[in-house]
Amino acid sequence: MSVDLKERYVVDETGNRVAVLIDIEEYHRVLEALEELETINAYDEAKASNDEIISFDQAINEIESHG
Repeated sequence: MSVDLKERYVVDETGNRVAVLIDIEEYHRVLEALEELETINAYDEAKASNDEIISFDQAINEIESHG
């Protein structure tokens, strides 16, 4: 997913950029891209761990038995 931002800046009295304004649609696209990246990072972390691999059904059963 590519995010093409058309940002506008808020500047202070000396001209320093202090904030960014983006369209709400662009904001939502950025949020979606971040969520996708978080999912990818979580997958990579899980793959790299030495945790025991269990099936989805087994995970659900364990969660339900402890809840």
